[in-house]
Amino acid sequence: MNARVRGILSSAMPSRRRFAPAVLSGFGTAASSIALLAASAWLIARAAEQPLVMYLSMAVVGVRAFALSRGVFRYLERLTGHDAALHQLAGVRADLVRDLVPLAPDGLARSRRGGLLSSVVDDVEELQNLPLRVVLPLTVAAVTSVAAVIFTAFVSWRAALVLLACLAAAFGLAVVVGWAAGARAERSIAPLRAAVADAVHDLLTNLDVLTAYGALDAATERVRRADAALRRAVVRRGGAQGLTSGAVSVLAGSASLLALLAAAPAVAGGSLSGPGLAVVVLLPMAVFEVFGPVPLALASWRQVRAAAERIAEAVPETVPDGLPRDEPPATDEAPALGAGIELRGIRAHWPARGDTDADSGRLDAVDLRVDPGERVLVTGPSGAGKTTLAHVLTRFLDYEGSYRIGGREAREIAGDDLRRTIGLVEQSPYLFDESIRQNLLFAHETATEEELWAALDRVGLADWTRERGGLDAAVGDRGGLVSGGQAQRLALARAILRAFPVLVLDEPTAGVDPAASDALLRDLLGAVDRERSVVVISHVEVPAGLADREVRLENGRLAAV
Repeated sequence: MNARVRGILSSAMPSRRRFAPAVLSGFGTAASSIALLAASAWLIARAAEQPLVMYLSMAVVGVRAFALSRGVFRYLERLTGHDAALHQLAGVRADLVRDLVPLAPDGLARSRRGGLLSSVVDDVEELQNLPLRVVLPLTVAAVTSVAAVIFTAFVSWRAALVLLACLAAAFGLAVVVGWAAGARAERSIAPLRAAVADAVHDLLTNLDVLTAYGALDAATERVRRADAALRRAVVRRGGAQGLTSGAVSVLAGSASLLALLAAAPAVAGGSLSGPGLAVVVLLPMAVFEVFGPVPLALASWRQVRAAAERIAEAVPETVPDGLPRDEPPATDEAPALGAGIELRGIRAHWPARGDTDADSGRLDAVDLRVDPGERVLVTGPSGAGKTTLAHVLTRFLDYEGSYRIGGREAREIAGDDLRRTIGLVEQSPYLFDESIRQNLLFAHETATEEELWAALDRVGLADWTRERGGLDAAVGDRGGLVSGGQAQRLALARAILRAFPVLVLDEPTAGVDPAASDALLRDLLGAVDRERSVVVISHVEVPAGLADREVRLENGRLAAV
């Protein structure tokens, strides 16, 4: 187990001070259960001898006290244990998201959405089982078992040895049988759950395309196969756990029988009373009831450790090469544009993506200047580095060379601050499954209704919005209820509300009918104030006169046209 996985597991454990009440309450529950059965066995056996009631009164009070304390301790165990685990889980999830933020968006570009969602939600959720279903039951079972063996030794040392041997055998059986029968199924469950999430996500997000191309049945079958594989793994795991629990139950019965055989000669010899014999015979049943969760705890440990390994794989400990790192803290102030932006000798690349060409999209010694109010068109074939340039400008990707904004080096500016000056409208802009109003307020939360309508009017969507019922009309999940051109216009309306001094449009006409692309591009650029700088990235020809200057990227190098 590497240090990264150990760190994740350690972060899931509450502090000793916070978790101690749960452990103490758990021990109180177990001790009360064992004491209740021991006192009950002694009371019934002693009462059969018909002594005076005064000799039974203490046992009667003890039975009542242990019965009440067991319920009280069980409630306290659940309350304090879950409080500590859930409090710690909130911190683990926040730390995970904090580790993901420096990777977004380009460090996560190759991550499967379903798999990443499974790591952030399901695997983190699995970590709460470490304190609740692993550490707590194992600790309580170990302490209680030792205490029960010591107590039994005072009554009958032979019965104590039998109990100790049966507990050791049960633990070894739980480890061996559980690992051999269920370890493989447990390791496969989380990846299979991620596969189901991927299949369902792909089906729902691409439902219209799958229907149009007649591939809906194939996608549905993929979901069905993934679900069937997950179900088989869960059944195998459940069967292994049931087999282990059944074997431990057999040993529990054997422990009582063997204790009877071991202690019976002492009764005949007069060194052990009848009530004492009842205690040592029935006590193993109570001890094994406490020991019962141990097989499940061992299975939970394997699941928790596998979840930690998947989290470590999904979220690297260090920021991958190619992404910005060691940024200064954000000041919430936009850097001044000054005389514009200037790039000299820029080299940049995407983070390592094992199944892609390492040279694809790489920038090599790029020089570019964009003056205030200038409109620059960047063209070039696919893979030439156009999107890489856009992400360098917005500091989603790191760079070598010099990149200055208003004479200030971009490395000296926090990425969040820089993106207050330079905004990006992506090729496929993200729209939230909310109303048009909420999608616009995302950019400027204090904007008035008049400002929202003015932004929509500038991008040519005011009449369309009225036809749909106004600002409260829904856009659907990821903009599923709007066309590609309308999504681009809504994204530009957000950028206008945000008032970026520099705006980067990455393939604004991608996914738009070629006949309408020129008109869309004219509308988009016409909606932007002339005093703002605009960098338009496109792999297709654009109408003449829309840009002040055109440059071309080929093989990561820039040249004037």
